[in-house]
Amino acid sequence: MKQTGGTPFWRDVRFWRVAGQVAAVVLVVLVAAYLYGNLQHNLQQKGLGLGFGFLRLAASFDIKELPIPYRPSDSYGRAFLVGLTNTARIVLAGIPLATLLGILIGVARLSSNWLVRQLSLLYVEVLRNTPLLLQLFFWYFGVIIRLPRIQSRLELPGPVYLSNRAVAVPWPASTEATGAWLVAAALGLVAAFTVWRRRTRLMVERGGGGQPGLAALATLGLALGGAWALTGAAPFAWNLPRVADGIRFEGGARLSPEFAALLMGLVLYTAAFIAEIVRGGVLAVSRGQWEAARAVGLRPFLVLRLVVFPQALRVIVPPLTSQYLNLAKNSSLAVAIAYPDVVSVGTTTYNQTGRAVEVVILLMATYLSISLFTSLVMNVYNRSVQLVER
Repeated sequence: MKQTGGTPFWRDVRFWRVAGQVAAVVLVVLVAAYLYGNLQHNLQQKGLGLGFGFLRLAASFDIKELPIPYRPSDSYGRAFLVGLTNTARIVLAGIPLATLLGILIGVARLSSNWLVRQLSLLYVEVLRNTPLLLQLFFWYFGVIIRLPRIQSRLELPGPVYLSNRAVAVPWPASTEATGAWLVAAALGLVAAFTVWRRRTRLMVERGGGGQPGLAALATLGLALGGAWALTGAAPFAWNLPRVADGIRFEGGARLSPEFAALLMGLVLYTAAFIAEIVRGGVLAVSRGQWEAARAVGLRPFLVLRLVVFPQALRVIVPPLTSQYLNLAKNSSLAVAIAYPDVVSVGTTTYNQTGRAVEVVILLMATYLSISLFTSLVMNVYNRSVQLVER
């Protein structure tokens, strides 16, 4: 068999490209079939079957941290959902906090102030080169648990109460005017962003000074002022924590010792890596860009925000995505300090049902889904940055 032009198909590079891909797919399918058959054989020898019907059975164990309603009489599936929600709380709170702290430390590493530069270097080297598990033990057993009891609590302005039972902080509560304020805030943010972008572009094109940030804040303030004039009420009411009967906290938001220690450990640890990513990204921008921005009269902060950082994002975003994925996966260490995340609930489920394979599959699917979703969001953002750069 020959192709057009007389070249045998076995000498056509296009044929071997397709054949190689087909062979790889066949090999993967054969390996997967072998592993599945081996698993089924081992389970049959022990009188077990592969299935997830146990998720409908009553869990019969308690979970002390409940972001959603749950009772021991609920199913294992419901218990697994509670653990998944607890994991999501840590990830959703940890990523923005670690990002903000990492950017701050990364910029401080480039400071012209010797003390600021050395302190930020010390932070990075200590946190980055210490195992995360040991850091979690330190924050939980060495700091949080060492706090006084509720009767002898520490009180900070706010009020914020610190104790070994919980950290109680003020929390906003919705009112009748909340809906109108949210609409006004959304419209105001869109208008403020439009004003800021337009004035910034004009300032860069004309090479003059300006205050685009103040103009944007004024626009947002006008929108919020309109909401106040319309409703005559605040957007929310602060729900302040208080001590009831001298033995418990009521009101506000109460962070358990396990949640506080895990969040603190993950944020501080991940921020050390993000700081180095930010520092490397900023240094990747040529000095000529700095000098050109200063030559047109931009202030140092505007040079960093308008010229350097947009270019540095091209270098920062890909490794930053890896750190977000690491934070999500490192949250599985919560089981070491008894925080009821999805791994902790899965371990208890396995101990009671003996469904090791099914539980491991559920845990793997959970972290795989979190990682794929995080990667998807960051890849979309990375493409937008690349388009802006062009």
